[in-house]
Amino acid sequence: MQRSRLVRLRQVMRGEGIDGVILSSPPAIRYFSGFTGSHALCVITAHAAWFLTDSRYNLQSREEVHGFRRHITREGLLETVARLALLRGCRVVAFESHELSVARYQVLKKLLPKIKLHPAADLFESITLVKEPAEIALLQKAVDISDAAFLEVLKFIHPSITENEIAAHLTFLQKCAGAEGDSFDTIVASGPRAAFPHARASLKRIRNGELVIMDFGCTVGGYHSDITRTVAVGHASKKSKEIYHIVLQAQEEAIHAARAGMTAQELDSVARKRIKQAGFGRYFPHSLGHGLGLRFHERPRVSPLGVETLQAGSVITIEPGIYLPGWGGVRIEDDILLKPKGCRVLTKAPKELIIL
Repeated sequence: MQRSRLVRLRQVMRGEGIDGVILSSPPAIRYFSGFTGSHALCVITAHAAWFLTDSRYNLQSREEVHGFRRHITREGLLETVARLALLRGCRVVAFESHELSVARYQVLKKLLPKIKLHPAADLFESITLVKEPAEIALLQKAVDISDAAFLEVLKFIHPSITENEIAAHLTFLQKCAGAEGDSFDTIVASGPRAAFPHARASLKRIRNGELVIMDFGCTVGGYHSDITRTVAVGHASKKSKEIYHIVLQAQEEAIHAARAGMTAQELDSVARKRIKQAGFGRYFPHSLGHGLGLRFHERPRVSPLGVETLQAGSVITIEPGIYLPGWGGVRIEDDILLKPKGCRVLTKAPKELIIL
């Protein structure tokens, strides 16, 4: 898997006139080398691929890293690149511009004064956009764990329980089922707090008649799941049922329409059109979805500004929502695998409005 990505990266480098690449973010390093640690650097040229880390990761990198020449250093990683002249003969070197800090960039520029540094945030993501079968299997396993955790946490939710307790129980359930950890800080938002799309779990206690949004996920082999379900506690008002139905309809229409070959903007517009027709367009403030992989937010970005063409083999989320200030909100999210004709829904957790 890593070797094939190195081949594709070198093909892109030739096409873009790039002589060398420096990978600095843990996800990019893992995508191309297999290394799961937190401190490393990869240097790739047309004829060589170097992996640099320190002595803490000597044994780990020996087991995990393939297709690279390893070097264990006692000095700074960038300083080692310069001292060993790993980029000798390179005129243009690409780096992860969205990951490298200004301070580190200045160090790199000073160490490599004769090299033109090329910011290339999307260069690497374009290669990892399409997932290999082994990666899809890991994504599916993560989704399966989150699906099961949702069904179990329903037994735990009742009036007077706090959002924090629900979030902690989801983490517990997922880890007990084999997850390495949470994909992100779990969102549990109830009642009026559910009007905040990215509300984090709080000490607020759940009350009868409130909707509760749970947005959570886990990692398996580094790959992320990301699902959202909204449930009612005690009873659901007519307004709650109406808005839930609109969001569910928008989500299902988008899933039905999703396929490789359409643009991200076109897919986003399917759900956005349904919500707008229902009179709630201004209350759907975020993108319809995003890619999943070793990062829980990757390309493609499925938004009104998404001009990218969706590719078969990409795994994305479909997560429309409606959020009404002072009242609350509804969001429903599934993970799907794009195919040439349609998609495969990885998420299996029930989506009908559940009243606990």
